[in-house]
Amino acid sequence: MANVISDETIEYVGILSKLKLDDERKEQAKKDLEEMLDYIDQLGELDTEGVEPMSHVHPVSNRFREDVVTNSDERDKILKNAPEERDGAFVVPRTFD
Repeated sequence: MANVISDETIEYVGILSKLKLDDERKEQAKKDLEEMLDYIDQLGELDTEGVEPMSHVHPVSNRFREDVVTNSDERDKILKNAPEERDGAFVVPRTFD
């Protein structure tokens, strides 16, 4: 194990994550973090010469539809629902003087 996690680091991570860990769980968390860092170091040893960088394992394409206006001017139809209308707008009670 090249990576050693200190007790202070585990305490700090516990504070940041708002977790209260007992001594047994702190030791387990320390061991887990060390194993993760060792694995990351192991990945760093791989030869990636000529490998294209990618953000996803699977190809990703934009799945959004085109932004096309599909509704028309329906002001008159909408204003038919208003209890009172003036100059093409809803009439509402005053909220201040």
